Amino acid sequence: MSDLASAPNAPWLERKGSREMILQAFVFVGLGLLAVLFLLPLLWMVSTSLKPIEETMKMPPTFIPTSPKWENFREAVQRIPFLRYFGNTVWVSVLGTVGVVISSSLVAYGFAFLRWPGRDLFFWLTVATMMIPFPVIMVPLYGVFRKFGMIGTLMPLWLPAWFGSAWDIFLMRQFFLGIPKDLLDAARIDGATEFQIWRKIVLPVAAPVMVVVGLFHVIYSWNDFLGPLLYLTKQEKYTLSLGLQFYQSQSGGTEWHLLMAASVLMVLPVLVLFLLGQRALIRGITMTGIKM
Repeated sequence: MSDLASAPNAPWLERKGSREMILQAFVFVGLGLLAVLFLLPLLWMVSTSLKPIEETMKMPPTFIPTSPKWENFREAVQRIPFLRYFGNTVWVSVLGTVGVVISSSLVAYGFAFLRWPGRDLFFWLTVATMMIPFPVIMVPLYGVFRKFGMIGTLMPLWLPAWFGSAWDIFLMRQFFLGIPKDLLDAARIDGATEFQIWRKIVLPVAAPVMVVVGLFHVIYSWNDFLGPLLYLTKQEKYTLSLGLQFYQSQSGGTEWHLLMAASVLMVLPVLVLFLLGQRALIRGITMTGIKM
């Protein structure tokens, strides 16, 4: 009887399944085209980095170099103080990342697990600071760093990270709220201090969200241009983003093949880091629930 009842619905179910497969095929094709569209600038940069100088100005432009010149990368490192810029960028990124992970996790722990007067008000005030753009506080920050004699050094680029980031505090707090409070209460009963609970219990559990915060800050520091432009005054202190711009403006006619070769070398570490941490990044974002 059940087979007879379901028989008239069989063609409709087959048509529905066919429509879903066609829709999925269109979605995959669309996503593939968007991926190619977003990859085009990167592919063009790699292509230009392998061309001789005369081919970079060729009209109409060619996408594939006729004879790839791998020595462009060696010449770019020699002509541009690339290693010095690279070292400055690594220094700023590493110190800033360590600072933002430690400070943001401490503040997020206080917002998530400690009870104190005005906690929720201060949390929402912290979240509200995300709506303040950097140009609004740029002049006051410059005045503060000049007062302490830090202009011309790398400190203004990594020191603010040691005072926390509103977005990272919010992200970590949401993750911390998913940790069972019974685990923390048991540690308190055993005599553990709040600092010990943060260091020995919360941080190991929060490794995925720490990877997310760290990776986001590395990408931000690596690509930051406005901060170095504002605070750095000496060429030997330049980061990669500012140093490549300085090379472009000082070299007269821009040597695009060398500039693109240096740009490929600049992008490569962040790309490798993202690919290596992709699984942890997705896991951390997935496990960060929005709980109020």
